[in-house]
Amino acid sequence: MTILVTGAAGFIGMHVCKALLDQGEMVVGVDNLNSYYDVDLKEKRLEQLKPYAAFTFIKIDISDNAEFNAVLAEHAGITRVVHLAAQAGVRHSISNPFDYARSNLDGFLTILEYCRNLDHLEHLVYASSSSVYGGNKELPYSVDQAVDQPISLYAATKKSNELMAHSYSHLYRLPTTGLRFFTVYGPWGRPDMAYWMFTDSLLQNKSIKIFNKGDMKRDFTYIDDIVSGVLKVLARPPEDKGVEQSPYKIYNIGNNRSEPLMEMVAVLEKTLGVTAELELLPMQQGDVKETFAHIDPLINDVGYEPTTRLEDGLPKFVAWYKEYKKES
Repeated sequence: MTILVTGAAGFIGMHVCKALLDQGEMVVGVDNLNSYYDVDLKEKRLEQLKPYAAFTFIKIDISDNAEFNAVLAEHAGITRVVHLAAQAGVRHSISNPFDYARSNLDGFLTILEYCRNLDHLEHLVYASSSSVYGGNKELPYSVDQAVDQPISLYAATKKSNELMAHSYSHLYRLPTTGLRFFTVYGPWGRPDMAYWMFTDSLLQNKSIKIFNKGDMKRDFTYIDDIVSGVLKVLARPPEDKGVEQSPYKIYNIGNNRSEPLMEMVAVLEKTLGVTAELELLPMQQGDVKETFAHIDPLINDVGYEPTTRLEDGLPKFVAWYKEYKKES
């Protein structure tokens, strides 16, 4: 089978492509290689995929519907789609809102229309986000909870994606599954994430900025666990039960534990053999104090099993980061 992966040069996208290729699948990867963060990092991720003969890369912006469909028309046989392309970042959405409308709304509509017109589409899996829970105080976060009060435009676009997907599942019986990712970390990660910025600062003997004065907790999820979950979900399209239920699913995908931000700092200090100088700051606009994923539905439906603890995953990132910086 041939699988389309959008956001192929992204953190999760590159890892998903590699895992699919290692399973012997044909993969078409697309990405616009935008400059939200270092394009060189994105290109180096793609270099990890180029040795695979079964991998094809196309540089394209998914928000350009006409060009996307014209180019993808040349690639027949796509039966599954993993849609990971998006404008990421809660804080960036406050100062650059139109970037999010173009990529996350127009871009997702391009993907939905493309999928509904494929002859043999089996499943569309797309990235949602834990940010859709907004200021929800009920923990752990469950997909049964209401998520109609987002506190950032980024979160609003991700909830919009879930609603858009439901309409297409209902109207066109398109099998769709949305995955609400929880604080993904690991090798080849994103430079705008706290674990990356903390590691970079600690290695340069710089202070690190700690928001809400350190009173923060996150469901930190290692990249290998995320990829395993994505592939398990991709292989299990939701059932079409007719008028009773559209072929539509939403899952949390996290590590099923909420850990203090300061625990992450402690693990980095131990791994790097340094003591952090902390710059304690108030909560940032659009941020939340704690995230915690309830993942029983994903465990029960597809056998998802996150196994990597923070104290094991962060040292792997640090080892990769040191090598990456040596070669940069």
